[in-house]
Amino acid sequence: MKHASFRAAIVTALSLAAVGALILLLLPKYWVFLLTAVFITGIALQSLGLVAGRTGMISLCQMSFAGVGAWVTGYLNVIEAPGGLVVWMIVGGLAAVPVGIAIGLPALRLRGINLAIVTLGFAAAFDTVLATITFPGQTTFTQVVRPSLFEGDYGFFVFVLVVYGVIAVALEFVSRSRLGASWLAVRHSERAAAAHGVSIPRAKLSAFAISAFVSGVSGGLLAGYLGTLVSENFSMMQSLALFAVATMVGAHFTLGAVIGGMLITLFPELLRRLNLPQDVGNVFFAIGAVHALSSGETISETWARLAGKLLPKRSGAFTHRQSGHLPAAAAHEQGLALEVSDLTVRYGAVVALDKVNLKVPAGTVVGLVGPNGAGKSTMVDAIAGFLARYDGSIKLNGKPLEGFSATGRARLGIRRTWQTTRIAPELSVGNYMRLAAGTISDDELSAILQWFDCPPADTPIASVDAGTRRLLDVAGVVASRAPVILLDEPAAGQSYADAVKLGERIAAIPETFGSAVLLIEHDMDLVRRACSAITVFDFGRVIASGDPQSVLAMPIVQKAYMGIELEEAAE
Repeated sequence: MKHASFRAAIVTALSLAAVGALILLLLPKYWVFLLTAVFITGIALQSLGLVAGRTGMISLCQMSFAGVGAWVTGYLNVIEAPGGLVVWMIVGGLAAVPVGIAIGLPALRLRGINLAIVTLGFAAAFDTVLATITFPGQTTFTQVVRPSLFEGDYGFFVFVLVVYGVIAVALEFVSRSRLGASWLAVRHSERAAAAHGVSIPRAKLSAFAISAFVSGVSGGLLAGYLGTLVSENFSMMQSLALFAVATMVGAHFTLGAVIGGMLITLFPELLRRLNLPQDVGNVFFAIGAVHALSSGETISETWARLAGKLLPKRSGAFTHRQSGHLPAAAAHEQGLALEVSDLTVRYGAVVALDKVNLKVPAGTVVGLVGPNGAGKSTMVDAIAGFLARYDGSIKLNGKPLEGFSATGRARLGIRRTWQTTRIAPELSVGNYMRLAAGTISDDELSAILQWFDCPPADTPIASVDAGTRRLLDVAGVVASRAPVILLDEPAAGQSYADAVKLGERIAAIPETFGSAVLLIEHDMDLVRRACSAITVFDFGRVIASGDPQSVLAMPIVQKAYMGIELEEAAE
């Protein structure tokens, strides 16, 4: 995975260097000046792509963060602070961080249009503040001093290109880290991310903080680019246009940020030369953003898809580069790994679970079966911490879990899968496994993937079928070697042969990895093969428990689960 990050960083750096060389060699000074603005705007778009594209949150105040960075840069220039523009713009970026965190706090509870209104309100408030003050040096026409080696337009273009490259490479590394994977996981499903032990507040606030820093740096560069600034450079409409373009091009991609910078900077020049009103550009951006949202594909993704058709296709067979060795089974406490006592869950007048008792000893696989609507999913949600309240007690290795959130329970050792896969398709197999498992070596990762017949670590999730994604769900929680694993219908979408093989794998999990398993499943062949004991639910109550063969032969179970009447079963 580290090699992949280095390769991507090298490709990004070399591509930008090649583009910069061509621009300097082939274009006149005027166009170099315009293209400098393209990359400054591209930096602002990268910051917005981090929040909107990677984490799935709406931010309509991105230029406000840039305004904070620009104001601080201008102030440090006026007082002739040491360090020059390089230090000033970094300080400006850092000054924008607490503002970004403050704006990110509502995102912990708000989503969609509600979050959009909050961020838009901040942009409007920032407009009001800027209207009452002036940028440092504005009235005295004090120009922001550029670095001595990059004073001219050609030199400043190189400086901006270098800063763009550094930010792009840094974001490339972060996006491939567990933090970056957590952003994509939050975007795709906050519940699934929490089930992997991801702190949703940390993921969201870190995205806003880093985004604000990058945007603040872009504001500092804009101050150096224009020399003096006015409030209109950071207006609410500028933030709205930036969001529309970011949505249209896919600003979380390096290429998308460059394309977006060209649209924002060069498109007005094109309209001017065609004698068309500048408002046409806003209409074009709005239409493009709506198309991207309705089609689910940005310009960057479209180009990548078309380019992929021209490249040689990879073999469909899964080939692993190294066999690796399975990690040693975790040494968890013996006794009862999971104990549920008198668990009761009510939804108003409806009793979903009625004083349910369940025990999962360490080193075993216990099945939880029952007809649809029996309360199995409610049981899993309660154990994993996704219910706001319940009565009764849930203990992990004898320790009560009440008071712990879903994230807290995942970190303590309760891991779960879902009835439908919730893996972010933007991740690679390796990124997802590291998100789910935490610390794991390349050898162990490869061995676990082989053990479950999953594709290699560098395979994009988007390229694998639904059945394989279900296997990856199981492989991810198993790789965490948690004390208790909750598998919610893992065989859904699998063929009979694959389900039988999966049953054998599940039966071997306690000995191989040290985890106790609670298996929720409708496939009775898989249950018989994997489980040493089962518990049967019906209408939120336990009606039977014991070894699979004996329990499944009980008339009360056959009536509840298989629809066989007691009289028929007794004959």
